[in-house]
Amino acid sequence: MEMGKKACSSILWRATSSMRRLSTATVTKTSSSAVKDKETSLYRRLSALGGSDGKVTDTLNEWVSEGKAVRRFEIIGYINQLRKYKKYEHAIQLLDWIEKRGRKLTHGDHAIRIDLLSKVKGVANAEQYFNSLKESSKTKETYGALLNCYCQEKMADKVMALFKEMERLKFVSTLAYKNLMCLRLSLGEHKKVHQLAQEMKQKNIPRDVFVYNTLMNSYSSLKDIEGVERVMKEMNAEGIQIDWATYANLATIYVKAGQFDKANSALTELEKMDNLRDREAFLALISLYAQTSNSLGVNRVWKSLKSAFPKTINSSYLIMLRALSRLGDMDALKKCYEEWESACSIYDIRLANVLIDAYLKQGMIKDAELVGERIKKRGAKPDFRNLEMFMTFYLKNQQPDLALKYVDIAASNVKAEKSDWKLSQETLNLFLKCFEEKKNVDGVEKFYNSLKQVDCVNTKLYDSLLRTYIAAGRIDSQMHKRIKDDGIEMSSETKKLLERVCCPS
Repeated sequence: MEMGKKACSSILWRATSSMRRLSTATVTKTSSSAVKDKETSLYRRLSALGGSDGKVTDTLNEWVSEGKAVRRFEIIGYINQLRKYKKYEHAIQLLDWIEKRGRKLTHGDHAIRIDLLSKVKGVANAEQYFNSLKESSKTKETYGALLNCYCQEKMADKVMALFKEMERLKFVSTLAYKNLMCLRLSLGEHKKVHQLAQEMKQKNIPRDVFVYNTLMNSYSSLKDIEGVERVMKEMNAEGIQIDWATYANLATIYVKAGQFDKANSALTELEKMDNLRDREAFLALISLYAQTSNSLGVNRVWKSLKSAFPKTINSSYLIMLRALSRLGDMDALKKCYEEWESACSIYDIRLANVLIDAYLKQGMIKDAELVGERIKKRGAKPDFRNLEMFMTFYLKNQQPDLALKYVDIAASNVKAEKSDWKLSQETLNLFLKCFEEKKNVDGVEKFYNSLKQVDCVNTKLYDSLLRTYIAAGRIDSQMHKRIKDDGIEMSSETKKLLERVCCPS
């Protein structure tokens, strides 16, 4: 697994061009006390609600019936927190509750609802809500929220039509341009990204650090490292304050280009920044140093992180374990894992998976199984990622029967937990290749039956089942009946093959 994709996609949120960064999260201001909302019991009640159909209204009404006040700024704080954790349906219900109690929504509240409706019910619903607003509520905020929805869905024609309307109304801002730049970047239209940045300059629209990072990413996509470096020089010339995420973004670009010396130089600049107190900055450093095979940098920053923060949380250990695994330092990896395991208050299976994955890649199956036993002793349960790692190991070692045991475990867990699970395409292909090459009819039959129980059978798997039967000479009238009874669509190629090898019943 590529550690960089896992770690840096979240760590470098200020430097990436993801459209979700341009949501309306900061439209409505909240007081400093709202920052503490996680500590309140009302927030705990709300955040504990499961699924999208959790009774937010009932929870709020119950709170009020207990004689406790609910202040508007606190609710907005809760909404922003719920959005952060992607509990969009619950956030909408909070807005509905505010409105039903006769409290007037601000323009920022309307903008938030547009964003939430797009995520929960689709952009058409968000558009309908925008159109239903009074003209006085169609402001820079609400127009901007709808523009962001269009950009996220890559609806280029609607984006440009709305942008022109915003220009007419003089609602165009830095945020609107950032939306457009991200859209063009996502569509691979890099020249248009550059044109938009130039247009901002000509119109004296402020270009912030996000704009410059988007420009850097655009040049990076064109493999134009000189262009990336020109942007950095321009930032310095314009007096733009370069934050840690920009240096991390620059280092990421150098890593992708294979220029590890320059990447390390950028990371050194990041380390030298004054008052570095952001945990994510330390995690970005660890992840990126590992990608440049700089073990000294990894260990140095790990010590700095533990010194800067009194409590080392699970997510920090996860990044460090992935870094040590990437470096291939098994001794340090095991030591770090044991340090975490001995002190953790919440057991996170993902950390155990890193160690298991490293053992399996080294062919150390016994050590991997011992970690699995330790998981059970802690009262935890292997997740699907864990099970697939063992499947993959045994398949690559030509031991499909042992791999099938883990398929059975996964299928049992799906039924017991009523959860969704689909075997990854990579693991599925390994199973199918193994069965077809060895004409293993019994194996593919067991595999098919296990996946059929949890509705995980697709055309490709069914085709493989039939091809394995054909290769083994096991097609008969009973098999024909099964083909009809199962009612699963075969590919046209497999249908023709069946017609050639046997007579229709």
